[in-house]
Amino acid sequence: MLRREEPNVLAELVLDCGNHHGEGLYYNALDAQMWWTDIEGRALWSLDPVSGAARKIDMPDRVCCFAHRRDGGMILAFADRIAFFDPTDGSFETLSEFESKNTETRANDGRTDRQGRFIVGGMNEITGKPDSSVIRIDADGSITTIIDGVSCANSTCFSPDGRTMYSTDTPEQTIRAYEYDPDTGEIGNMRILADFADEPGVPDGSCVDAEGGVWNAEWEGRRVVRIAPDGSIDRVIEVPAWKPTCCAFGGPDMDILYITTSRLMSSPEQIAADPQAGGLFAVRPGVRGIVDTPFAG
Repeated sequence: MLRREEPNVLAELVLDCGNHHGEGLYYNALDAQMWWTDIEGRALWSLDPVSGAARKIDMPDRVCCFAHRRDGGMILAFADRIAFFDPTDGSFETLSEFESKNTETRANDGRTDRQGRFIVGGMNEITGKPDSSVIRIDADGSITTIIDGVSCANSTCFSPDGRTMYSTDTPEQTIRAYEYDPDTGEIGNMRILADFADEPGVPDGSCVDAEGGVWNAEWEGRRVVRIAPDGSIDRVIEVPAWKPTCCAFGGPDMDILYITTSRLMSSPEQIAADPQAGGLFAVRPGVRGIVDTPFAG
């Protein structure tokens, strides 16, 4: 797990956006923009990787993760509900509540699979109890629970062939690899891909590169690491901010790794000592990523 074959590389600040809690990062090929959410800032952000132009869209509530829809608009996982959003007129349509019977949980991490289903994981943000879940939203809007007993779901991403789903329950400090059926969206046997017990941070958001490596942002670890298929860490990206949250490849050639960061639960003194916290960082790590599939519904 701790083998490192290449020297550490430093990510650079590309947008000093000061997010309260940047998350949910991905590249949308439909408009060639990087997109992410500032959960606690109640806003969606986008960045043009070529021009550097950024845009902020204020939201009425906390957007925890989201995806663009194949035929236009977005699907959003608000803290307490799943909804469609039409950015052309600002309208929302609620699809379903999220764990409405549990007042302590909210939606958290999510990403589409290779077929365009939307996977959304939850968390208990009050007590940390393992009483949340991971759900799958199919193109027809049907919702299926695929993992129970989760305290803080993160790291949702898929292997290049779509037959493995990676996920973590962050407090467990491991990244899991599930067999995944691309035809049905059902998960199968689980194995532990990587153990973060000896890492400086805990596993947060992840993405996958074209070679099958899993890139993970280490919360409170000041870095992003690449996990090789054998479970070892073979690359480390140092991040000049304490709390990296998510990472995703983007740009015209899908060769830039972007990284969101957070100021959540940081004191004024800690933020003063960490002035780039909440910014968007980037680095060219020498491999290419894979474009996420838009939500098929």
